[in-house]
Order: sequence, then structure tokens, then C-alpha cells
Amino acid sequence: MTVIRPMGIETEYGIAEAGVQANVIELSNTIVSAYAEAVPHAAWDYRGEDPLSDARGYRLPRSAADPSMLTDDPNSAAPSGPGTHVTKTLEGTGRSGPANAVLTNGARLYVDHAHPEYSSPEVLTPLDVVTYDRAGDLIMQRATELAARSGREIQIYKNNVDGKGASYGCHENYLIDRDLPFGDVVQHLTTFFAVRPLICGAGRVGIGQKSEEAGFQISQRADYIENEVGLETTFNRPIINTRDEPHCDARRWRRLHVIVGDANTFDVSTYVKVGVTSLVLWFLERGSVPLDLDALTLSAPVFDVYGVSREPLTHTLSTASGRYTALDIHRIFRDLIASALQADRLADNATDKILRTWSRLLDGLGSDLSEVETDIEWVGKLHLLERMRERGGLSWDHPKLAALDLQFSNVNPAVSISAALARAGKVRRLVSEEAIAHAAVEPPKDTRAYLRGQLIKNHPGEIHSASWSSLIARNPHDDALMRITMPDPYGGSYHRIGELPEADLATIVDTLT
Repeated sequence: MTVIRPMGIETEYGIAEAGVQANVIELSNTIVSAYAEAVPHAAWDYRGEDPLSDARGYRLPRSAADPSMLTDDPNSAAPSGPGTHVTKTLEGTGRSGPANAVLTNGARLYVDHAHPEYSSPEVLTPLDVVTYDRAGDLIMQRATELAARSGREIQIYKNNVDGKGASYGCHENYLIDRDLPFGDVVQHLTTFFAVRPLICGAGRVGIGQKSEEAGFQISQRADYIENEVGLETTFNRPIINTRDEPHCDARRWRRLHVIVGDANTFDVSTYVKVGVTSLVLWFLERGSVPLDLDALTLSAPVFDVYGVSREPLTHTLSTASGRYTALDIHRIFRDLIASALQADRLADNATDKILRTWSRLLDGLGSDLSEVETDIEWVGKLHLLERMRERGGLSWDHPKLAALDLQFSNVNPAVSISAALARAGKVRRLVSEEAIAHAAVEPPKDTRAYLRGQLIKNHPGEIHSASWSSLIARNPHDDALMRITMPDPYGGSYHRIGELPEADLATIVDTLT
């Protein structure tokens, strides 16, 4: 598949209300509901959710799971950390259950772990991931504008930390061949994920989960990684998450759920984050992993996650064959993959562009960081902060720097520092504002998200609920509810089913069933 495969990003956004110590679940519900009530949407169908299934071959008993792991309960939002209790009724709303909607672009907008979350629809290329990820930012911006009509001044941040000990996720999802041994995934992706922030970290002011030390590091998520392998996502967070919940035909695919990444506002950072990861996955799926890659197995991966984040260009990682910097390891991965692509005579435009962009970034990191400051978010942020420090004589623990770091990720372009850099030509954009606006309301055409989004758009009153792998529609023949299954992520695409008629749901149902 090279870089082309079903994949997507789900982002939990930071949230706050000006001058108010709000119930964050109520606040998140306000944002999600404000948007959902203004557009066609369907309810989320929780049937088929299986958050306790483990890729290591077992299912964690529900009685043994922390409440924060139970994301499949329609009546309760999973809390944001271990041992936290969440009542069934949301305080101040008078109703049960968190807000949850499936949108016309095929995405899911909901409350998860006390944050508003946007899960993009399934797409096939890294560039489409960028487009639909930024569509989520636009949806959040519009949601704050809608909430403002009722007097709520809510701010949304695309970041991963609150600076006081809490972290919230930006998770990636990739479909991979079920035949790929999960042990290979663990061994080789552990090394890759430890060094990956070098090309896509978002950057952060503060070191330690509660910013105990002054300073700058390249990854917002790094200090919250505490384990090598595990099922948890809100505590004891691992480098490799083992959730085995494919949302498709489990005989053919596994969904790799990646929780170590940062939420990015720079297009190129998102682009290489998912594109290079997809290339590494292709390399592993190809089989015959060379000894050069086996030799990169890390001795202390969690320690190296911290080390790379704090000293990205000088920290050395101890491997089975010696000590290397993160840049060294990236180059080894790059060279092995480039050779494999050439040997297999595989070439497609999306893969070629990812490989060339990856190489360009590595060259810049090895020579002059200013060459990649419009591409790699942590570099752009660091240079801005250093200029601010130099002008004001500020130490790394000065509150102005922390305030800039927070405002950097605001989704409101009028106050966002990242957006201001983009307007000044300091951020390389890969997708147009028109493409983003289109993606906020229209689904991609090359996956099953097309069928999901089009039916919700054209028949919102007749689509009872939806999930990634099915739709529940009201059968126009007898008014009974019926399930339309979509176990194939490519099924339901425009290329498979063609243009959908706008008015005749009966014809569509007959065709699909």
C-alpha cells in the first residue's frame, strides 16, 4: 500500500471559558451541541465499540478496567484520568450522556475524556489527512462562534497539555495487514516513535508533566509517556498502544491506534507525521525486515522519548548495535525504505512526495534549522520564542512565554499565533482555505466515509445513527430500522457506488442491501 492506506486523526481539544471556572464536561457538551444542532447530523451508534480488546490476544475484563477506559458507554463521558468518577447525568444540562454526532463530512464530533473531540473521516493519503484534520479546526472555530450567540466566550486550543499535569490526546489511526506480526510492530515502531517528534513535534514551554522545570522541549506528549506497551490511553500511557478495535473486517485488518503524537497546527508536520509512519508500516508489512532495523532496537525507549524531546539533536539512544542520535536513526529508516521502494519498483505520487519531504527535513535538521522553520512546528515555535526572549531578556520560566505557547494553538485565527505566522508567510501551507471549508461539510470520495456523509447530508431525518462500520436507517418500505453494514473501508466510496440520488432513500437501500 506504500503511504496510501485508510487512516485518520482524532483530536481532543483544550477548552476554557473566559472568566469562568466551568464544568469541563458541560463546557465540551456546549461546544459539540452548538455545532451539531446547526448542521445535519446523525447520532453515534455505540454498538461494535470494543475498547478493551487487546492486540496481545486477550480482552481486559470490564470489572478490571479503569472508568477512563470505558469509552463505549452512551450514557457517560469517559473521565480524563484514572479513578475519576463521572455521573450519568451531565450537571447543568438536565439530560444524560455526552453530546455525540456524525457529520456530513463523515467525521465524528463528540465529548470524550472531558474534551471536545473531532475524529476525521477515513482517508487514503497523507495530504487528505491534513485537509480533514484542519477541517476539524474550522469546525471547532465555528462551534465557538455559535456558542458565542448565547453569550458563551469559549476558547478552543489545539494542544496536548494544560501545563498543570493533564494531557489530552491527538491519536492517529492506520489500517494495517492483520498478517503483520504485532511483535514486529512493537519492536520497530517503538524505535521509530521515540525519534519521530524530530520531524513533527509541536514544541512546548516547560519540562515535566506539571512544568516543574523551566525550558523548551520539542514534544508536548513526551513527558506523559510512561510505559513501552499497553492498552491504556489516559494514564500509564505507552509508546505502543495495544487496542485492537479495527472497525472493519478483523480477519483482514488491524487498526493501529497511535497515542504518542502531538496535535499540530503546521501542515507539513501533520503531513510527515502520518506519511512517514505509513511508509514505515508499509516497510514492515513488506516482510523480510533487514538486520539493520533489528539492530536499532532500543535499550531504554521511555527514557529516550524524554531525551529526544529535551535534547533533539544531541541526545544519543542506546541500541542493540551502538549509540545513535535521533537524526541518525531517521536517516537509517529513510535509506532502508528508499532502497526497498526502488527494489520493489513501487512508485506513486503520494509516496514519492513524502519521501522527498522527509529527506528535505532531515537535511535541514542536519545543517540549518532556519531551512525548516516553516515546516517543522517545534522549530518555528522555538525560533519565535527565542526572538521574544532576546528582545525582552526573558528566562524560560517567564509567564509571557507560557502565554504565547498557549495562544499559539488557539483555533481562532484572529488570536492564534500560529495563524499569524501563516499570514506572514512563516508557515508552509499544503492545502487551501477553500479545500478546508469544503472538507468541513463534504466527505472524501475514496472511502466508505462518502456513503456515510452523503446519506447524513441528504437524508438526516431518516438516518437514525451511524458508526465507522455501519449505518442504521429507517427503511422507507416499512418504517422499520435496518442496519447497513460497511466492513470494507473502501466499500461505499464514490468509485464503488457512484453518485447517490438526493431524494430516493428507498432506491439507495435497495441497492445497498
